[in-house]
Amino acid sequence: MAPTPGNSLRDKQILSIKKLLNLNQPLEPTDGDDSNGFQLASAPLLKDIPTWKILVFDELGRNVISPVLQVSDLRSMGVTLHVSIAANRQPIPDVDAIYLIEPNSKNLQQITNDLQKNLYNSASINFLSSVPRPLLEDFAAQTAAAGTSEKIAQIFDQYLNFIVPEPDLFSLGMQKEHTYWALNSAKTQDEELDRVIDRIVSGLFSVVVTLGVIPIIRCPRGAAAEMVATKLDRKLRDHILNSKDNLFSAHRAAASSTGTPKPLLVIMDRNIDLIPMLSHSWTYQSLCADVFGLSESNRITIESPVDSNNPAKGTNKKTYDLAADDFFWAKNSCLPFPQVAEDIDIELTKYKEEADALTKKTGVRDLDHFEQDSSASAQHLKAAVTLLPELRARKATLDMHMNILAAILGEIQSRQLDNYFQLEENVFKQTKAQVLDQIKTADKGKPEDYLRLFVIWYLSTEQDVSRQEWTQFEEALAAKGCDTTCLSYIKQVRATTKMTQLTTVNNPSSSNQQQSGSSDLFNRFSAISSRLTDRLKETGVPTGALSNNVASLLGGIKNFLPEDRDLTVTKITESLMDPSAASSSAIAKTEHYLYFDPRSANARGTMPQPSAMRAQGSGSSLGGPGGLPGSSGPGQTASFGQRRQGFSEAIVFMVGGASTAEYSNLQEWAARTTTGDRAKRRVIYGGTELLNAGSFIREELERLGKEIS
Repeated sequence: MAPTPGNSLRDKQILSIKKLLNLNQPLEPTDGDDSNGFQLASAPLLKDIPTWKILVFDELGRNVISPVLQVSDLRSMGVTLHVSIAANRQPIPDVDAIYLIEPNSKNLQQITNDLQKNLYNSASINFLSSVPRPLLEDFAAQTAAAGTSEKIAQIFDQYLNFIVPEPDLFSLGMQKEHTYWALNSAKTQDEELDRVIDRIVSGLFSVVVTLGVIPIIRCPRGAAAEMVATKLDRKLRDHILNSKDNLFSAHRAAASSTGTPKPLLVIMDRNIDLIPMLSHSWTYQSLCADVFGLSESNRITIESPVDSNNPAKGTNKKTYDLAADDFFWAKNSCLPFPQVAEDIDIELTKYKEEADALTKKTGVRDLDHFEQDSSASAQHLKAAVTLLPELRARKATLDMHMNILAAILGEIQSRQLDNYFQLEENVFKQTKAQVLDQIKTADKGKPEDYLRLFVIWYLSTEQDVSRQEWTQFEEALAAKGCDTTCLSYIKQVRATTKMTQLTTVNNPSSSNQQQSGSSDLFNRFSAISSRLTDRLKETGVPTGALSNNVASLLGGIKNFLPEDRDLTVTKITESLMDPSAASSSAIAKTEHYLYFDPRSANARGTMPQPSAMRAQGSGSSLGGPGGLPGSSGPGQTASFGQRRQGFSEAIVFMVGGASTAEYSNLQEWAARTTTGDRAKRRVIYGGTELLNAGSFIREELERLGKEIS
């Protein structure tokens, strides 16, 4: 269920960023202020706040801001220059600086150096997470020694160390920590393990602070999820008990007056289901992530040949930013590709009709010549001037998505991505001989595509694979150019994932309906192919061969819709949010999930450090990744009433990496089950990092495979 305007995680993060850009003074609302935070120009600045400011950020600070605010948004808040703290910067002594940084000694030393050099008039220091007291004391000593205390205007903990690329999708941006590898590798040092867990807890704490909620926490026993849940429970509990006027006070008072129910936070380990991290998805967002490596900043880079007939001339790179106010992306990112292609035609037709109506009223030849054409009817000038910017912005957005869709079409054809998607939809039905034949006879696709298909089948099938058969698969994959290093780890982890996978088709009788719906969509999609060809030519897509053959391209693509299938994460979320509607198998999996309520008076005791838990588990049967024991921590087993408690809102967090496929599936489930008299559901999804299949294989699985080989 889509959040109400102004209530999504992204909206709340934007409001927090706007406040810090206003030097942590509250913004004065006006009639024109848009509560969702997108139209920042209407947000006034306080009279006593300087008009011009410089924003200085580190890498994480940049990644936090870039998906939610554009340069024009920053300028509307008085930020005339934004620059990295690591860059060489020229002095601008009359302007105040706003720092948005992680609290570490390197950044604090750089601030001291900046102030010693008189780069700026003053510094407003905003930490992305809570600064540790020893580090703050060290900074105070540095400031006193340098004599720069008068230049520090304010210091704030902002609790913003998470990235929000979609309204209710977030990441902690922990790619450099390689969390899945770190939590599953026996070679991870204790200090590193402790640091990774603490960073996850810090990020989740920031998310709940930004949302203004204190959730009920549920997690499976053992492994990293339990450690994260226990430490987060302790952090929330200590914060509530040790500060009367805490970060949740205002929100808690509002919630109690309105009767807002408690939200649910479900923390799961990535090993609960690896398939979504590797699958070929058919949604627009997942295709962008798979094909172009869509970043957490919602930026994609497309390479196209300078001359399609002469590859030797090289390629051109073009970068696109999918902004927070991109109406087409907001509507279509989670939809299957054929529906997106159909919708772009509808939107372009709508734009053309409105543009034609405007030109007829004004007598102008076209919108591009509006300013130069003096024959425009005076009585329509006011309306035209009002509509023109919106029409041009909409056209620019649609042109961008036409270019992206054209590039995706090319990749679908060259790699036969539709075939891989179709195979993976029912891969568990394939025999060993069929899968081996598919790998050997496939003539299109990257080596990575063959490897992903095999791993998905291997993790899904109930069939046993003998040593001889395993060797045959390895040889077939190697013959296709695949790096099979990761297979040693996949073989080891299979037993764990098989016990937790719950992917099901919601309606077993839907296959015939699915085929009928796909056929109907195919007919509609084929009917617009000729018009799409014209659209590509109009938008000037720099691929002549592609724009001339779109009709045949589309005709060769299987325009089917995904089955109504809930992934494991979705089934688990349903069993915890709506036990009355969940399947018995899902209920059985979550029956023994631990239960934490940070607001409860019952203390949980202290949680040992992850490294201490690992030491306690040495020599025993380990129940989780990274050698972490499956022993019970200070959490409690939920009572029957707690297990059957329903929730309308949930935060689902994956320790070890998140997938856009799971995000789309959760949003589809929330929308599908919010019908009739049922309560509206909302699910926020996030993880330690957002990874596409290629990155997950190269950066995580292959590293683990090398350790076992």
